[in-house]
Amino acid sequence: MRYKLLALDLDDTLLNAEAKISPRNREAIRRAVEKNVLVTIATGRMFRSAVRYARELEIALPLIVYHGAMIREAQSGAMLRYCPVPLEPALEILRLTEQEGFHVNLYLDDQIFVQKENEISRYYQTIAPIPMEEVGDLSVFLQHRETEPVKLTLIHREEEKRLDELQRYLEAAYAGCLSVLKSRPYFLEITSWEGTKGRALKHLAELQKIEAEEIIAIGDSYNDLDMLQFAGMGVAMANAPAAVREAANVITKSNLEDGVALFLEEYIL
Repeated sequence: MRYKLLALDLDDTLLNAEAKISPRNREAIRRAVEKNVLVTIATGRMFRSAVRYARELEIALPLIVYHGAMIREAQSGAMLRYCPVPLEPALEILRLTEQEGFHVNLYLDDQIFVQKENEISRYYQTIAPIPMEEVGDLSVFLQHRETEPVKLTLIHREEEKRLDELQRYLEAAYAGCLSVLKSRPYFLEITSWEGTKGRALKHLAELQKIEAEEIIAIGDSYNDLDMLQFAGMGVAMANAPAAVREAANVITKSNLEDGVALFLEEYIL
């Protein structure tokens, strides 16, 4: 099979512990492009956070960002797909989570809004150093703006069990309306039902007239699952949870061992 499109997750997949692309990974991707493989990034990150990696790799294909809720041109910034969270469910979740003491990142217009800066917001900025704006009560702020957010990220670093319970509740309450997935053990990501990596990758493939069996997708977490299942070749990192590894066709080495490059060297190069 000749693969035509490669979709790469960023955190804990392409990026190392310093949130950088290693020289070996960069070189393997460059050589894949020379073999006429199209490359895109498929990440939960914001566009403004992901685009610098796309420019480093000189990616020409549009980027899948916000877990698939948005597809956007890396160079021009043109929007090709946008699936925001409906306003009423977003407001309901903000009221609930603020009452329960969860930290929430609210994403609007490629910016992050928080109730207030705290140790969790500072921790998040060690992963993605993006400025945040304090706005007080997020539900009041969002209701005043009357704008549908692209994503909500709920963070609770002390009790993973509480986050699991909240995930189950939200999945049942908003089935068919919202996607509720973990990207990290303490991060619960909420997008629209259509705003997933797998659905976004399908849309991008249709734009490029590429069949699913001609696609490779590489990822490490639960928000990568439907992308790995959609692609003809789903590749999980060794550092992925068991459920993600079990869903993949191939398991490569961890992100700390240049797993992306090792896979490309063996299967493409």
